[in-house]
Amino acid sequence: MKEYYVYILASKQNGTLYIGMTDDLERRMREHKAKEVNGFTKKHSIDKLMYFETFENSYEAFKRERQMKKWLRKWKLELIEKENPNWHDLAKNWD
Repeated sequence: MKEYYVYILASKQNGTLYIGMTDDLERRMREHKAKEVNGFTKKHSIDKLMYFETFENSYEAFKRERQMKKWLRKWKLELIEKENPNWHDLAKNWD
């Protein structure tokens, strides 16, 4: 069964945030960390995985991504700190 992910990246603790969606989180994180993706994340060095959610279909993941992108920054920070209070890069040891 295919899975889809909505994720939050940060440049550092309380730094610049980015919300994205993918069907392959490990591949996408390798791309972000290698700076292979031109655009906002590369420009601002946003490559630390702070939070993610898993979905069974792309539509639900898409809806959640759009919802979270509309949130206030404060709400995004509260979500990260609730689930990952020490701001560990959840993809740090992924190959």
